[in-house]
Amino acid sequence: MTLAEKIGQMSQLMIGRNPLSDTEARIRQGLAGSCLNAASVEQRNHLQRLAVEESRLGIPLLFGRDVIHGFRTMLPIPLAQASSFDTALVEEGARLAAREASAEGVDWAFGPVVDVTRDPRWGRIAETSGEDPFLAAQLARAVVRGLQGADFSDRDRVIACAKHFLAYGAVEAGKDYNTITISEQNLREVHLPSFRACIEEGVGTVMSAFNEINGVPATANRFTLRDLLKGELAFDGFVVSDCSSVVEIVQHGFCTDERAAAREAASAGIDMEMATSAFITHLEALTVSGELVSEVVEEAVRRVLRIKFRRGLFEHPYPRGSTSRTLPVEHRGVAQRLAEESAVLLKNRDAVLPLSPELRSLAVIGCLANAPLDQMGCWTLDGRTEDVVTPLAALRSRFPAIRIDFAPGIETPRSRDSSGIEAAVAAARAAEVVLLFVGEDQNISGESKCRAFLDLPGIQSELVAAVADAAKQLVLIVMSGRPLVIDAALERADAVLWAWHNGTMGGPALVNLLFGARAPSGKLPVSFPRTVGQIPIYYSHKATGRPPKAEARAGIPIGTPIDPIGFSTCHLDVESSPLFPFGFGLTYGTVEYSDLVVVNLVVPRNGTLEVHARLRCHGARPIEEVAQLYVRDLVGSVTRPVRELKGFQRVALAPNEAKTVRFRIPASDLAFPGRDGALQLEPGDFHVWVGGCSDATLQGEFSLA
Repeated sequence: MTLAEKIGQMSQLMIGRNPLSDTEARIRQGLAGSCLNAASVEQRNHLQRLAVEESRLGIPLLFGRDVIHGFRTMLPIPLAQASSFDTALVEEGARLAAREASAEGVDWAFGPVVDVTRDPRWGRIAETSGEDPFLAAQLARAVVRGLQGADFSDRDRVIACAKHFLAYGAVEAGKDYNTITISEQNLREVHLPSFRACIEEGVGTVMSAFNEINGVPATANRFTLRDLLKGELAFDGFVVSDCSSVVEIVQHGFCTDERAAAREAASAGIDMEMATSAFITHLEALTVSGELVSEVVEEAVRRVLRIKFRRGLFEHPYPRGSTSRTLPVEHRGVAQRLAEESAVLLKNRDAVLPLSPELRSLAVIGCLANAPLDQMGCWTLDGRTEDVVTPLAALRSRFPAIRIDFAPGIETPRSRDSSGIEAAVAAARAAEVVLLFVGEDQNISGESKCRAFLDLPGIQSELVAAVADAAKQLVLIVMSGRPLVIDAALERADAVLWAWHNGTMGGPALVNLLFGARAPSGKLPVSFPRTVGQIPIYYSHKATGRPPKAEARAGIPIGTPIDPIGFSTCHLDVESSPLFPFGFGLTYGTVEYSDLVVVNLVVPRNGTLEVHARLRCHGARPIEEVAQLYVRDLVGSVTRPVRELKGFQRVALAPNEAKTVRFRIPASDLAFPGRDGALQLEPGDFHVWVGGCSDATLQGEFSLA
């Protein structure tokens, strides 16, 4: 390979950014390693033919695409999938996404998004698994397995890309692309585990982040890319920059021009530049002059070609192009099951849910009840609105005998036109039950869709208040890409079901849940704040020297300037607790936890903690409960969180059935990064809890020897 051809393998072309003739010329010259966002299987075939048959070396292209939560069959957004706590089903969803994408000539999916975030103002929380590193790591493993399988040369699979490296979810003020100042301890303990999990599952590629980390852009950060990722974690795939992030190093103020940016990014460990052309323009001259060590280019090309060989592109460069005009029944089924398991029941006063199929009249209010595009959520490049079954359509199909009056109330979720509220109130007054759909449209979650306020957009709060006054029974269904501040609406509703943006089959899933064909089983993967002023709020916080006091109430001053007894970590004007804690979610009936048994009170360093607990379903319907295990390391050389999730299981329970759930936690899972950054396992005493959320009260103790 010539030096120019090697650098070509380090360059990705963004289809549509430049004239197609320029793109084709680059490919013929062997000056492209990958293409982003080719529009169709026909275009991918055409461009691949140029690379394989008309370039000097015939090295095939990698075709990348954002496959974040499905390809054509849109699954619930990743934050919703995290609510399922069902790694097997999440893996199955990723598998079907890979099948659809690969059939259209996509080799490389830019997912999973494994960033951990504690700030719901950040639009990209929708793409993540929420606030907890353990849950994020388990789901990251599942998605990598689903996308890649045991061997990503399988034509039904694609190459996965873990992103964004590193700490992107910690951006200041929840603003996309923003600065991050973070301790190495927090970096390793919160933000690294999900990437470590992906690498252990054999993920083929990793994407760098847009943000800077402690003054150094992630795209030019030698510590994170070379020392941590390629060194300590022994990642042997290749690293791609995020879109245009190489040239944006200049805008960060880290480099004077794009030439310097290319040098810094390549030196730091970026193996392929996405979308922009700093590498192809400058790396050859930098290498010839000696400003860039030639081994940097050699290593990058080896990494890129290694993944192409593993993909089997040299044997099978062309896409199959065998997608169906309709969605496979199996794919619809998986999407529906994920939507059912993702919905979280937050309130159910007087057991208003499930509804009786013998209802005579039902009012369906809110534009989101019949909004296919919004239902799919963010990053739906290949989803089709004609495939979506909305709640309104599903209700009318399932219950033709029920009089269903639909009143949007407002035209869009952000509308401020109140002219439709009167009709909505009339429909509510005439119905036995009101299903009121509120939340966010898909265009205000995802990348660069950050919010300073988390209230219901537009005049939806007015709509809720007006309908609540007229309704006999009010069920609130919230479709969103993030937690919202909903305390006022929560108070007015009889039941609240958090549906998220739930994908192609979200409508039938909600109907099953609302009418009791399935019981809700979702659990929150992120704490819900009472107000934006509490952010960041998360369950695994530190105790501090003056922990919050359970008896303290908002608005009551505590202590005096001369007597600080009673001073604690709190806000004076809001309670310290979240509106809903991590792991929370109701079902039909109640689940009782009892009889906690810590089998081995002393766990050796190479041993396994075993904990049992008894679950009993009190109710008339079969349910699934997500049992969760939390620990607290009481004393550490680095202070430990008040609780840490270390295990979860979905448990199926028949009416009034009791089962014993058994957790086996390797002692190695209790390790944490020490002051030197290395994982260490320290002896000492622990508390352990098992329950239905992070506020579990069923407690035991054990020691690590």
